[in-house]
Amino acid sequence: MNEEIRNLKPKALWNKFADLNAVPRPSKKEERVIAFMKDFGKSLGLETMEDEVGNVIIRKPATKGMEDRKTVVLQSHLDMVHQKNNDTEFNFDTQGIEMYVDGDWVRAKGTTLGADNGLGVATIMAILESNEIEHPAIEALFTIDEETGMTGAKGLKGGLLKGDILLNLDTEEDDEIGVGCAGGVDVTATGTYAETEAPKNSATFTIKVKGLNGGHSGMDIIKGLGNANKLMNRLLFATKDFMQLAKLDGGSLRNAIPRESVAQVVVFSEEKFLFAFEKMKREIIAEFKSLEPNLSISAEKTNEVFSKVMTDADQKKFLNVMNAAHNGVYRMSPDIADLVETSNNIAKVSVADGNIKIECLTRSSVESSKENLANALTSVFELAGYNSKLAGDYPGWAPNMDSPILKVLDNLYQKMNGEKANVAACHAGLECGILGQNYPEMDMISFGPTIKGAHSPDERASISSAQKYWEFVLEILKNIPKK
Repeated sequence: MNEEIRNLKPKALWNKFADLNAVPRPSKKEERVIAFMKDFGKSLGLETMEDEVGNVIIRKPATKGMEDRKTVVLQSHLDMVHQKNNDTEFNFDTQGIEMYVDGDWVRAKGTTLGADNGLGVATIMAILESNEIEHPAIEALFTIDEETGMTGAKGLKGGLLKGDILLNLDTEEDDEIGVGCAGGVDVTATGTYAETEAPKNSATFTIKVKGLNGGHSGMDIIKGLGNANKLMNRLLFATKDFMQLAKLDGGSLRNAIPRESVAQVVVFSEEKFLFAFEKMKREIIAEFKSLEPNLSISAEKTNEVFSKVMTDADQKKFLNVMNAAHNGVYRMSPDIADLVETSNNIAKVSVADGNIKIECLTRSSVESSKENLANALTSVFELAGYNSKLAGDYPGWAPNMDSPILKVLDNLYQKMNGEKANVAACHAGLECGILGQNYPEMDMISFGPTIKGAHSPDERASISSAQKYWEFVLEILKNIPKK
């Protein structure tokens, strides 16, 4: 199946992508891909090192005639988001990604594709391996754990890199040149609840919300897609007078809009429960019919028995918290058209055995606005008596419209394509902001091929765009300014 991918053009890029996608590389479990990348660098006879947190750096001298150009850092992250469809049997820890061609798109069979940021990694590998591509001196920086905390970028010490320019290959629209991004912070609430005996003469129902698009909790948050955790709470709130909650599990990753949620409830008035449930179900499906055509909501009686359920008082508290906690766009940028400034994703919610956990990812390109929304969330959680914790804070990347490398890319793009590129900031976390803390003088830019549906099993990479992007990369390397 992946042989079909290897025959795509440019072959150098797609072959390296196929090689990379054969290596399991979940965030925080990058040992195999780190070893793979180190072996790759050493096999080429290039200076290769791993820093103390697991980032890999490979250095390649300039090609003949390019020795007087500024040194370029080519940067991408090794890890990928692991998401799969509920009915897909796949072990991300042991299996390589199974890819196929669908028209102009490369997709994976029921899982994320890993084009984010695997196509960037593959690009750098192809350049390092080539004996024909013209380029200045290169420092290839492969960071770890970008998707779940950016700990690789955070752990990279100043002084390791000598480059003057950094090209981050992690943007997902081929007509876009990225000059800024959002920062983020993980907001987590934990609490306990009292349990009581399940009511007699009751029945257990399993409520399922599934079939949502999901997607990147930064780039896709502006679309107003359904969040399975918020939709589940609407169903529970609508039926709260006729049931008691026994268990809940929704979402999987902080940086992915949750696609599925499952709850077990003990119902003591079936007719009234089903009437209220169906009414809310119809309302939700009507609201989301154009955005979420595959949304499925069900409540089915099961044989599972729960002897304990959440008390009425704690159920009311939990449902109110979930109602009040903000999800989605919080503020649009007043300075950049159509850019989300601040948002929150209620990513994961679990209720079981007397314990509650709510996990959010709050993003903003403005630090004060990020702090404001994080404070609003923690206030809601703490008013309910839950504990709240902030972790994984990372800064945004402030745009520099006077960047010399921006001018190079902007002019090249227009020359090659007959139109101007979209110079923009994005509502996603890029490592440039973090790397810039220890390398403040480094001129940074971000770009990449067109990738749709990142962080979801609908992730797909455009074949024609990859060709366009590859040619752009080669021209950029030829036009790096002199020292």
